[in-house]
Amino acid sequence: MVGMTVSLGMPKAPDPVLSPRRQTRQIKVGAVGVGSESPISVQSMTTTPTTDINSTLQQIAELTAAGCDIVRVACPSQDDADALPAIAAKSPIPVIADIHFQPKYVYAAIDAGCAAVRVNPGNIRKFDDQIAEISRRAEAAGVSIRIGVNAGSLDKRLLEKYGKATPEAMVESAVWEASLFEEHGFRDFKISVKHNDPVTMVRAYELLAERGDWPLHLGVTEAGPALQGTVKSATAFGALLSRGIGDTIRVSLSAPPVEEVKVGTHILQSLGLRPRKLEIVSCPSCGRAQVDVYKLADEVTAGLEGMEVPLRVAVMGCVVNGPGEAREADLGVASGNGKGQIFVKGEVIKTVPESQIVESLIEEAMRIAEEMGEPVDGEGDGEGVAKPTVTVG
Repeated sequence: MVGMTVSLGMPKAPDPVLSPRRQTRQIKVGAVGVGSESPISVQSMTTTPTTDINSTLQQIAELTAAGCDIVRVACPSQDDADALPAIAAKSPIPVIADIHFQPKYVYAAIDAGCAAVRVNPGNIRKFDDQIAEISRRAEAAGVSIRIGVNAGSLDKRLLEKYGKATPEAMVESAVWEASLFEEHGFRDFKISVKHNDPVTMVRAYELLAERGDWPLHLGVTEAGPALQGTVKSATAFGALLSRGIGDTIRVSLSAPPVEEVKVGTHILQSLGLRPRKLEIVSCPSCGRAQVDVYKLADEVTAGLEGMEVPLRVAVMGCVVNGPGEAREADLGVASGNGKGQIFVKGEVIKTVPESQIVESLIEEAMRIAEEMGEPVDGEGDGEGVAKPTVTVG
């Protein structure tokens, strides 16, 4: 390896995308741009009581570290509204206040310095009568709005008209509210039309995208536990984002909110809509495998957790696809007969016993990170990548 020049990391050219972004108007959520001129952002929502300011800020810090761009906090009571100024002032990312039922909390959130307010037209009393004042106050404060239409809280008049929360019913609600804001000269809003069924949700966003240039916030509401919710969200988001529809996303899981951010980030990376960081390529295993691929993949993933460099690592278990996949990756191993060939950018650099595969891969990953200027063990100006400790059984 002495004197060898190795091209490391991902290509400089952007990843290909399936379709160009749909052209939408540009708005701001604090410092984060939302619209076709800006990258697609990932959102989540805190699960702590908003009144517990310290716990809420701690969770926001964890979400930020996981890659969250925008965070939403619930505001169902006056005590919650009273906590918003401190949270909005100290949060490292823009805060959206989530408002239902009581219009007075919309004004409280604007006055508190929140970056945006989510309003639910279906359950805020006499909401349409409030739009003129909301528009005036929001514009004066530089606060954007999300018109959040949900299948579970659709206006009763529309439920009577359509019989249930159809795509057409949700879109009619959203377009009507959008027209009212625009009548009052307010255009700094995005729209969501969420449903728990991916097919219905996708159709609603397709219809909505045809009606105007509003930026759209994508979400499958009440998507379910981690596995089910991930599948439903990935299916729906993939169908829309692959055609350029969507400007910001939230994966709604019955799981810790950090998991929502991780899933959302991976969805965008998989579609070439967010720069890739660490990517593990591993085979599903089969009767040809001569090593425990599941164990190897899990241990390598755990050992490299937190790595920020754009690195593709292949963990392969047999001689059919293993060498080819390992060569295509930045770093990889092709395993078999109790040993593994370690590849760096297509070149075999060494062969190690199976018991040393994980350790060798992580050592090479740390070396690559250092060569790419990523500090390890806390060295350098930033926190860097913590050097992992791996125990191989």
